[in-house]
Amino acid sequence: MDIKTIDTFNKATDKTLPSFAKFSLAMVFIAIVFIWSYTSHGSVPNNTFLIIGAVFGAYMAMNIGANDVANNVGPAVGSKALTLGSAIIIAAIFEASGAIIAGGDVVKTIKKGIIDPGLISNPEIFIWAMTAALLSAALWLNFATSIGAPVSTTHSIVGGVMGAGIAAAGFAIVSWGTMGKIAASWVISPILGGVIAASFLYFIKTKIIFQDNMLEAAKKFVPYLIALMTWAFSTYIILKGIKHLIKLNFITAAIIGLIISIIVYFVVKPMIAKAALKIENNRAGVNTLFTIPLIFSAALLSFAHGANDVANAIGPLAAINDAVMNASISSKVGIPFWVMLVGALGIAVGLALYGPKLIKTVGSEITELDQIRAYSIAMAAAITVIIASQLGLPVSSTHIAVGGVFGVGFLREYLDSNETRITHKLRKKFKKHKKELDAMNHDLEKLEKKEEKSKNDYIKIVELYRGIDKKEALVKQEKKDIKEEKRTTYVKRDAVKKIIAAWIITVPAAACLSAIVFFTIKGIMS
Repeated sequence: MDIKTIDTFNKATDKTLPSFAKFSLAMVFIAIVFIWSYTSHGSVPNNTFLIIGAVFGAYMAMNIGANDVANNVGPAVGSKALTLGSAIIIAAIFEASGAIIAGGDVVKTIKKGIIDPGLISNPEIFIWAMTAALLSAALWLNFATSIGAPVSTTHSIVGGVMGAGIAAAGFAIVSWGTMGKIAASWVISPILGGVIAASFLYFIKTKIIFQDNMLEAAKKFVPYLIALMTWAFSTYIILKGIKHLIKLNFITAAIIGLIISIIVYFVVKPMIAKAALKIENNRAGVNTLFTIPLIFSAALLSFAHGANDVANAIGPLAAINDAVMNASISSKVGIPFWVMLVGALGIAVGLALYGPKLIKTVGSEITELDQIRAYSIAMAAAITVIIASQLGLPVSSTHIAVGGVFGVGFLREYLDSNETRITHKLRKKFKKHKKELDAMNHDLEKLEKKEEKSKNDYIKIVELYRGIDKKEALVKQEKKDIKEEKRTTYVKRDAVKKIIAAWIITVPAAACLSAIVFFTIKGIMS
């Protein structure tokens, strides 16, 4: 099935809730945050920006839920391992749990260390800058979600902080080396994700799908693949998901993950053998063996994402809270429980209300996914983050996941463009008609060379000319059909262009917007 057969997803409407109802519920959440922050901090001096920051933090968290969470559950939904409703429930629970349980009790005020807060001596200016960063990042994410472009929330807040920092203290405040690494991640993240996802898919295709007896091959290799997934995700969760609870190095995390994966292998192997007795010897049957692992992967990715990316929403809010409460600027600040709760609930609310649009984009509108392809993307997400973290590369989970989707789609195109994959029936027809055309041309040439032609010869010549014209048109069309078959596309090019364009402009767009917001606030407050 190529991209044309799933193009109808572009016209799909979001049937979960009417737009006005979604907007109303979002405003109710923001109103609750406003009322809480106002009533609990009403007596705090200079509390205006703390209340505004709480509202903007809630807005930012909702946009993270609406845009970024799609990367964790989109492939599972697109492959039909999970329904949209089930994915939203699972992701909302695990995102919020990850944020509250493993989000940490301390956060850096400046994400990724992209600016030096020491160059801003006035706490009031610092508060304005963080407020501008929050609002601009949230607005950019809101825009990206509205056009169906999954972008990096980390890059959005990085752009917001950079723009506000430059507006507050000039270009010297920015760590341009760090910004260079972030820019490099625009290329590194999707390429790594795409290569790893395509590698896993190629292995599964060659070792299982292209075998005559798929079930025997699946019984042999699927337990290893699930064990490998367990190893990768166990290591991933230890390193990234619970790093604020338990701090372990890579070697220790990998050994623990390996022990867990060995146990899982011996548990899963007889289960796979038993399941293979009930499924058909085809790709659809093999796909069902990956359904449960995909559900676990969606939950674990959501937990790790909540633990890590909640800082994008609450980092600046926590910084504003600390600056207001202590009238000073710190590089690291404690996170009050109410601030963490705003981030956790905001992500869950944004996902439930506006997440389906991006989940559909990642899961079905770039390329068609099944469980095997979704498994390959999930593996790419975990392994790429592990590799990058050990190399010190600032990669984006959004770019990795979407790069993985690109990787499996382009691999399908490559494999199906191979000469050996062209439909045999179409080639057979072409060869037959080409042979008949050659024979007709040969007969025509013989008749035209005859010195003395009978009436029947002339009639035959006319018939041959007419027949050759028809046969040439037929052969030409069949040749074109073969070329079209070889060029079958499984990745929607318009979606690729739109997403890559959004990735490239995220940091500068958020930065420019943040600078404008900062100067607006400064003008109002001066």
